[in-house]
Amino acid sequence: MNFFLFLIFLFGFSNLRFLHSQKLNNKKNFLFNPAFFILNHIKDSHEWNFFEKEKKNVSFSLPILILNKGLNVFMSSKFNHGNNLLKINKFYYRFFHDKIYQTNYVGFLKTDKNGFILNKIPFDFSITKNVFCLITSIFILSFIFIKLSSSYKKKFVKNKLFILLEAIILFLKNEIVIPNIGKKKDKNTFYLPLLLTLFFYILVNNILGIIPTGPNITGNISVTLSLSMIIFLITFFSSKKNYWKHLFFPPNVPFLIKFLLIPIEILGLLIRPFTLCIRLFANITAGHIILLSFISLIFIFKNFFSIVISIPFSIFISLLEIMVCFLQAFIFTSLSALYLGLAIN
Repeated sequence: MNFFLFLIFLFGFSNLRFLHSQKLNNKKNFLFNPAFFILNHIKDSHEWNFFEKEKKNVSFSLPILILNKGLNVFMSSKFNHGNNLLKINKFYYRFFHDKIYQTNYVGFLKTDKNGFILNKIPFDFSITKNVFCLITSIFILSFIFIKLSSSYKKKFVKNKLFILLEAIILFLKNEIVIPNIGKKKDKNTFYLPLLLTLFFYILVNNILGIIPTGPNITGNISVTLSLSMIIFLITFFSSKKNYWKHLFFPPNVPFLIKFLLIPIEILGLLIRPFTLCIRLFANITAGHIILLSFISLIFIFKNFFSIVISIPFSIFISLLEIMVCFLQAFIFTSLSALYLGLAIN
């Protein structure tokens, strides 16, 4: 019962910011835009907004680093949510829809006939909300596993979280790593820590993504593509001679059929990192979109029945997202172990 009450609290708090902004906007002709609402919640940003209080955003400013004839470092609060025009090193910058554009002294944005902005975008190396939370997740994992390691040195484990982590580690080792990689010690000393780190890193970032006002880290295709490319490169450099022999010259296959199989095998090799990337990205993003879509029904229909339908389904999707957090981390790790196993064995 307490768990369900906690979920209802999370559901309510996650929409506190939006509900409050709705109250502030009492225009009769106000039209709710569900697409803007959903995209605003799942996209990355240069500041971390929590909620609104007395017509002011309660947010956490993040550092902006732009490279344009030198490195310029300042806080995102200087843009004042896009209301200010900044002059740095004789250049003017404007913040519009979470992007920084170089403009003239009046902040003019030039667009084409399709509405795309043509202004120059400086090289942006800013610490955005997703980058900040990726760094935070590293510290969270380091803290937990350093504490777990120190507890083993004392030869006892009392914490229930550590007991759960031990069970997960043993499961991953016995059910994923050993069947795919093998039992040899030289293999496990490298690939086991790699796959365990991959699993827990994805899991922690998935969980951070379902926290109210939390970041959509693994719902960012840049993050998932980076993880999949790491696995692809490790697979590439760990592969044995026989792996490439089977790839470019399949044995026990008629000669003419080889010309058909070789392009398919090469294409399959190149597609693997993209399937890993898109699977994780699409599943995590889809969960957030479905949840926010049910919430949007309340503001689209504006009646009691929409609340009765929306809230139970939203709680159900929230529960499903918790399961998906573990499931997607498991699938990504399993496929990574499979690809590595095919290359090194």
